[in-house]
Amino acid sequence: MLSARALRTWSWLHKWTSLVCTVFMLLLCLTGLPLIFHHEIGHLLGTEAEPADMAADAPRASLDAVMQTALARHPGKGGMFVSQEEDDDRVWYVTLSDTPTSNDNLKQVAVDARSAQTLAEPQLDRGFMYVMRSLHIDLFSGLPGMLFLGFMALLLLIALVSGAVLYAPFMRKLRFAEVRRERSTRIKWLDLHNLLGIVTLVWFFVVGATGMINTWADLLVKAWQFGEMAEMVAPYKNAPPLTQLGSLEAAVQAARRQEPDMKIAFIAFPGTSFSSPHHYGVFMRGTEALTSRLLKPVLVDAQTAQVTDSRKLPWYLTALLVSQPLHFGDYGGKPMQIIWAALDIITLFVLGSGLYLWLAKRKTARQDATQPSGESAQLAELRS
Repeated sequence: MLSARALRTWSWLHKWTSLVCTVFMLLLCLTGLPLIFHHEIGHLLGTEAEPADMAADAPRASLDAVMQTALARHPGKGGMFVSQEEDDDRVWYVTLSDTPTSNDNLKQVAVDARSAQTLAEPQLDRGFMYVMRSLHIDLFSGLPGMLFLGFMALLLLIALVSGAVLYAPFMRKLRFAEVRRERSTRIKWLDLHNLLGIVTLVWFFVVGATGMINTWADLLVKAWQFGEMAEMVAPYKNAPPLTQLGSLEAAVQAARRQEPDMKIAFIAFPGTSFSSPHHYGVFMRGTEALTSRLLKPVLVDAQTAQVTDSRKLPWYLTALLVSQPLHFGDYGGKPMQIIWAALDIITLFVLGSGLYLWLAKRKTARQDATQPSGESAQLAELRS
């Protein structure tokens, strides 16, 4: 049983943490909804690569040929990343840049993995999904925007915990899920807000917690670069810079021999944040539902195609990799996407109703302040 002072403290926490983060949580729920179905929306808008049907055992093109196709589309640029979708190995997505560390003016070419023919050139810096993704991840503000949204997610978690604490004393005189329809509009909204809030509590907490972890992605990657990655490339610390890259296909084949039970997730070119100036970083993934989200880097000498190191990622990057698909409902296929979308819509109502209740309470307080004391007491009695 909470004391009156404890109730006031929890109520204050719930009120102000909710108010500060609500507008941003509304934005994140609205932008997150299309991101749950980003593949489906991409196909609908015609922005996804559509490879031709071929026999399952059709021969695969060399990755060197794939790179030649991509580089021919954008002369003067160099390789940055090569990746495949988890559930479709028919397409290689080649990201090109002016320098290995460029953040702007990136180009991507989707190349058929069987014929090495260009399929599409996805736009990385424009379009509906680009706007939704940028608003959801960093508010178009890079790392400061990510960290700010991480702080909003922390306030959300405090609001959820405080709301759960307050729910028990609030429901002491009511049946579970009861909505007092005979009372005022504000009371009905309050009951609906509390009901839907407690129903979505666990989901919203999971999404909020994984979202907060995702905002630390850049910092966690940097910690890995200065820690484990620095150890892996230490023998090349004083090596002269590369003048020419060796075969990408040979490097990938070496990584596959190193990890024969894993598949390619993505390849980082020398000099990028996921490799060294002297290595291809070939990131392998598992083949099961959970292990497919977990990556293992294999560093391959970019000239000799020899594997120089391979080790599991540290726990904090593993936590990040597990949280990313959980945040968007990517673990259970279409049924989980639909459940995530339904819960997202319900959460929009919870957030909107909370904002409405605060505004309605302020309006009522102003009206009471303008009434004569006797009438104000009568109104308070009727509203209690």
